[in-house]
Amino acid sequence: MKRKALLKYLQSQGCELLREGSRHSWWHNPKYELYETGSQVRRSSKSIPSNIVEGYGRRRYQAEFVRFLIFSHSSCDETVVHLNFIKNLHEHLKEEAILLIEKYTELSKKLYKFIEYVETKWKS
Repeated sequence: MKRKALLKYLQSQGCELLREGSRHSWWHNPKYELYETGSQVRRSSKSIPSNIVEGYGRRRYQAEFVRFLIFSHSSCDETVVHLNFIKNLHEHLKEEAILLIEKYTELSKKLYKFIEYVETKWKS
């Protein structure tokens, strides 16, 4: 493939030139990063209810229940971090990301309160 054809192809795929070297060029594909970050958001957000359910299945053992609730809370915080990455890197998704960040932050607060409740008042 000739250089001009290659450059045209890279640009058509959404790649951006980062820098030009004397013998090479560095290209960057923000679409790929969006898909990777999106995948991470999906995994961390799915982990939230999964950990709550698994912990509830072990509710007879308070420490185990709390442990899985903490995992769930951590996954919620991880989701917020990845949504912040999306907000900062992808301008066209900023408004949606802000709304989701607000909802996941609210969920994180509720999970924290529930963890406190289980630690102090839970009776198996």
